[in-house]
Amino acid sequence: MGEHSMNGEPGSHPSALFLVEDLPVPLNRRVWQESLTLRRAGFDVAVLCPEGREHDREPFEVREGVEIHRYRLTPSSGGMLGYAREYGAALWRLRRAIKRLARSQKFDVVHACNPPDLLFLAALPLKRTGARFIFDHHDLVPELYLSRFGRGKDLFFRLALRLERLMFRLADVVISTNESYRAVALGRGGKRPEDVFVVRNGPDLERFRPLEPDSSVKRGRQHLITYLGVMGPQDGIDHALRSLALLREMREDWHAVFVGDGDVRQAMQRLTHELGLDSMVEFTGMLVGDDVPRILATSDVCLAPDPKTAFNDVSTMNKIVEYMAMSRPIVAYDLVEARASAGNAALYAEPNDERSFALRIAELLGDPKLRTSMGAEGRLRIETALSWAHSEDSLLAAYDRALGPKAIPSPPVEEPVP
Repeated sequence: MGEHSMNGEPGSHPSALFLVEDLPVPLNRRVWQESLTLRRAGFDVAVLCPEGREHDREPFEVREGVEIHRYRLTPSSGGMLGYAREYGAALWRLRRAIKRLARSQKFDVVHACNPPDLLFLAALPLKRTGARFIFDHHDLVPELYLSRFGRGKDLFFRLALRLERLMFRLADVVISTNESYRAVALGRGGKRPEDVFVVRNGPDLERFRPLEPDSSVKRGRQHLITYLGVMGPQDGIDHALRSLALLREMREDWHAVFVGDGDVRQAMQRLTHELGLDSMVEFTGMLVGDDVPRILATSDVCLAPDPKTAFNDVSTMNKIVEYMAMSRPIVAYDLVEARASAGNAALYAEPNDERSFALRIAELLGDPKLRTSMGAEGRLRIETALSWAHSEDSLLAAYDRALGPKAIPSPPVEEPVP
């Protein structure tokens, strides 16, 4: 990247720098899709993110025109002290990387993707030199704190609220993942409606496309049950496993696959053993490429076991829309944003009732016509309203607001072929 102008003059290219702490890119699908959208709109784009555990470990690469700068980070294994160490190390490495990059290039936008709500500390040097600050609000950190630690509204909860308010206050524009998060930005964030844009987590239909099922994934069983996603304390993997133990009492013609990684993966593998599910439940770890669509294409039922909490109730779960993109029926607890995403593509269990969850799985396994109709409903919702293509306009509108419409270059016009 060279230096760029914010005035939209011919030949100039606005530039954006993404700050990410939780996942590497392109594994972080939301940030990757945002980056590619901005590239197609004529931006120069750089991303600062952590190295992956198994994939995306190169310190630097250029992929599809996006510069990806990765820093080393040891993720927390849990506990307040562990997260303090992780976030402190991330901020130190981000500030060092920003200082290095700023020597040779100018950024018009710094785009901070929480958690944590400390990224404004890394963004301040760029904001002071004229960069616009966009807060991409991925997680409600105060509610996430309550869900993870169960300590109530103590000093650390109040600190989380304070840091969130600082992120909102310093942001020129806020991007919310759904209407529930937008309401938080307008309410306790004090933002003006014209400065808050909803950019939903929509799947890329070029990646999540119809594939032939792979029966080998079922390990000789008639049905495949799948969980896809992060495995943190708030994600309900324990609910899913205990529901599967209850399901085993009703029928044993299924195999379950848990795809993903996170803080509680090892603990959940131990729980699987304690429940006597070792022969029926498989943990694959993080998968890339076509492995995820291939497993989803083979799945009969997909699980969204996120329990009802102040955080989960209003958060959009990526796994739900990815299941829908692959025409898979879903079992979920009855949460506000789960219904907003899935509609009739899911059967809803009573919140946090594992027997109710098991019964909904059994209902779907026993009704192939219902599975087919729900899968078709989910795919239609994605195609007509919820795919990433429908989020792109809102993302570019947010950048219009931050920079001014003339700063967004027009896409090149293709010359007609004689």
